[in-house]
Formats: sequence, C-alpha cells, structure tokens
Amino acid sequence: MVVFLEMTAGSPAYAAPNPVGDTTVSASPTEHVILFVLEGFDQDSLRAVTMPSLSKLVKNGAATWSATGVKPTLRLPMMASLLTGLPVEKHGITWNFFEISRGYSRAPSLFDYLDLSGGRDSAIFFMDESLYQLARPEPYTDYQLCGALRPECGTAKIVSYIQQYFQKATSGHGYGHAILAVPHLLVVHLPEAGRAGVAHGWNSKEYREALRTVDSAIQSVLDMFKQYALTNRTTVMVTALSGKGIDLGADAPAADSPMVPWIVSGVGIKPGQIIRRPVSIIDTGATVMRILGLDTHTEWDSTAVEEIFQPAAASSTGPSARKP
Repeated sequence: MVVFLEMTAGSPAYAAPNPVGDTTVSASPTEHVILFVLEGFDQDSLRAVTMPSLSKLVKNGAATWSATGVKPTLRLPMMASLLTGLPVEKHGITWNFFEISRGYSRAPSLFDYLDLSGGRDSAIFFMDESLYQLARPEPYTDYQLCGALRPECGTAKIVSYIQQYFQKATSGHGYGHAILAVPHLLVVHLPEAGRAGVAHGWNSKEYREALRTVDSAIQSVLDMFKQYALTNRTTVMVTALSGKGIDLGADAPAADSPMVPWIVSGVGIKPGQIIRRPVSIIDTGATVMRILGLDTHTEWDSTAVEEIFQPAAASSTGPSARKP
C-alpha cells in the first residue's frame, strides 16, 4: 500500500518556510532536524557490521544506548509515544494495526507543537501500514506511507520518495504538497533491519545486509541536505523502536520495555558526549523543540535532554522546550 496525504486547500496560518537559498538565520542555529526511527537496532548491531554513517553520528554527537521504550513493545504504540511525548496509558493506543473505525490519534503530536510554537512544518515517511493511525492530515504536515504489504516498498523506495519530495518541495510551488520548502522536521522510518532479524534470524547474513542498507539510506538522506547546503543548519537524531531480538509485530509482545539507542549529532550538540541522565524515547519531542529554539507549554511528559547541548547553544536559546 502506498499512501500520499497532501493538504493543499486553504491558506496555512503560519509564515511560509524560507526558501533553500535564503540566508535568514533563526534564533536557533538549527533550522532543520532529521529524525531517523529504526527497528531491530542497538549497540550490538553496530558491532556486528560496519555502519560508517551511524558510527560518524555517534562519534560527532551525543549518545546513549540505554534509552527506554514503552510497553507494550509494539510498533504502533511505541511510535505513538515517540511522536506524542506521552506514555501508552495517556495516548491510549494499545493496538498494533490500523483500525479505521478508531480514527486518527487524538493526542497532540510533536508536529502540532512545532506549528503552534513556531510555525514549523514536518514531513513524515512511514514504512508500515499500522502507522497510518498516526497520519492525521494537517496544513503543516506531509505524510507518505509505503508499507510492507507491497514488496517494492523497501528502504531504497522510501529514499527515492524523499528525493522526489525534496525536488517538488523546493520547486517553488510544491506540486500539490502542503510544504513548499525543505521541512523543518523530517521523520524517516527505517524498519528493514528489524524485519530481516525477525524473518531470518538476528545473526543472519540478511540481518547484517539490512543494517548496511539502513546505514546507506541514512547517508543518502544526509547527502540530500548537503546538496541543498543545509548541513550546517541541521541536527540529526537517531533512535529505534526496538533492539535485536524483539519482534514489534508479535502477538505476545515482550514483557519489558526495550532499551534502544538515542543519538543526537549536528549543530549545537556536544561531540563525543556520553549521555548520563536517564532518557526515554518520550523525551524525543521536547528535545526536537529545544534544538529548534522553541518553547513549549504543554501537558506532555516529554523533557528536553539538556546535557547534550554545547554551552553556546544553551545560552542562545534559553530554557526552550521545558515545561512551565
């Protein structure tokens, strides 16, 4: 199934994003965030195979390999917590498939907060049909979904969709897309490693090849930002919904919350920083807000991970993304 959700009707209530060639600088030195969401990836994965792109992000950024996920350890509830900044008992999504009768998620998401706090827009690329439950159309979001039910919807296909999207979004008129420039937040779901581990075994050749494919996809997306001269205004985040050995589509999910990587690299982030404080995937949203220099006044449980920021970044943006 390939789904394109594109909002074009009406005029958005926010200022149009700066075109790629514009030199206007926002209050925060970071104008763009890329959030890669992997599956079946942890520190052991990085030891099992050479992943140069991810290794470089770890070396040049801040990282923990023991961020906590949520229960149940299923794809849809985990992604919902990541994007809403809420535990499962608060956002209420406990099932693991798209159910049209339930409608879209009712909890406000990171995408809503980015628009409300600073008129920032988001483009989201999902690779599982269950995540359509989270794809509520708004004027400040573009969703594209290419799920596992279609064999051609692999990692290379989603990367090609992002390439096409960037070409259209920077064309000046969007070709029907809601966002008329490179989005402030790009979310890229890359589940191939987890699927290979479940199907072929976690020590299999197919799993190792899938890890290399994911690493190559990450580099391809980073190269797009380099092509548009955005690297020095971009921060990259990498996390996962599961580590090795976990099936996010299992009928009986794992009893414990998974431990997953949580990596941030780029503008304003301390290089080579080992994150000492406890981190949850729920903290991702507030940290994105903090990276972009935005304040939030919300009821979510997400808290910015302050120790990853260089002192200059901390002083220039103030207490952004902290709950009052």
